[in-house]
Amino acid sequence: MEEVNNRFVAIKGHINGAPAESDFEIKSETICLSLKANEVEVIVKNVYVSVDPYQLNRMKSQSSSQGTINFASSISPGHAIDTYGVGRVVASGRADLEKGELVVGLLTWGEYTLAEPGRLLNKLDAMGQDLPHHVGALGFSGLTAYGGFYQVCKPKKGESVFVSAASGSVGSLVGQYAKLFGCRVVGCAGSQKKVDLLKEKLGFDDAFNYKEETDLKSALKRYFPDGMDIYFDNVGGKMLEAAVANMKQFGRVAVCGVISEYTGSGKRAALDMLDVVYKRITIQGFLAADYLKCYADFMKTTTDHLRTGKMHSLCDISHGVESVPAAFIGLFSGENIGKKIVQIAD
Repeated sequence: MEEVNNRFVAIKGHINGAPAESDFEIKSETICLSLKANEVEVIVKNVYVSVDPYQLNRMKSQSSSQGTINFASSISPGHAIDTYGVGRVVASGRADLEKGELVVGLLTWGEYTLAEPGRLLNKLDAMGQDLPHHVGALGFSGLTAYGGFYQVCKPKKGESVFVSAASGSVGSLVGQYAKLFGCRVVGCAGSQKKVDLLKEKLGFDDAFNYKEETDLKSALKRYFPDGMDIYFDNVGGKMLEAAVANMKQFGRVAVCGVISEYTGSGKRAALDMLDVVYKRITIQGFLAADYLKCYADFMKTTTDHLRTGKMHSLCDISHGVESVPAAFIGLFSGENIGKKIVQIAD
């Protein structure tokens, strides 16, 4: 029986603040490429894996998110960390998956995934798209953007839309969906390079560097003098406060993430609830899993847009399992542009 060395990323202990390289370790184990030896259903050689900010909440000793859905469950120190990704089947006990086929689903931050029965894992039809796109724009990031914009924001043509973290994996797609739908779109990001990208490549009507603004409420008033209809929130904190202060009556806020609050160092949002009441603002949190019923429409729409060049998929790729910790840590200082992915193998 063939044996291979499997290196994988683990946390040394729970992380209750900003993550650091010293919080992680690269562990190694010898695995047998035999299903019987491992008592698993499928063995996958990981190719591309996703790196996402929400994983930090899973690494904490306690977070209110951990008991809500399986994808958000607590990560145990020393154990492999699951994530979305694309890989190739090495051994299979499933009738619908054969050795050598590409799969997409729940893999690990490691070189191999030992998939137990019931694990989310499906045969991948690349549909002519590069494999990283299936981790980003055609993966859960894309479904999050699609479901959040169309189902939570409930847009109408001509409405004004504000997107925070607009050059990130989700925000960059939301802005493009909104423009294609016929909305006026403004985004914010953390550097001039990102601002230029939003306007010149992704077609945003306007964009600004939030780090250069001393008063976010006044900044948003400049870009939305008559108020905004929709705010797609990826950051929480002061940006959420400023957006709510600039909403129109019956405005909608889709709360996708609150990355400014994940590490515990940022200010938590303190909304003016009179605005919420008297403007009749709807604020709704959501998860990609809420919109699996939209998956077929999402895939067809987004694939068509990518194929015709109406949308762009931004991928920021690091290489090698040892680069995962730095890639993850970089998310919290805005080092990535688009979807952060680590390529584990060719």
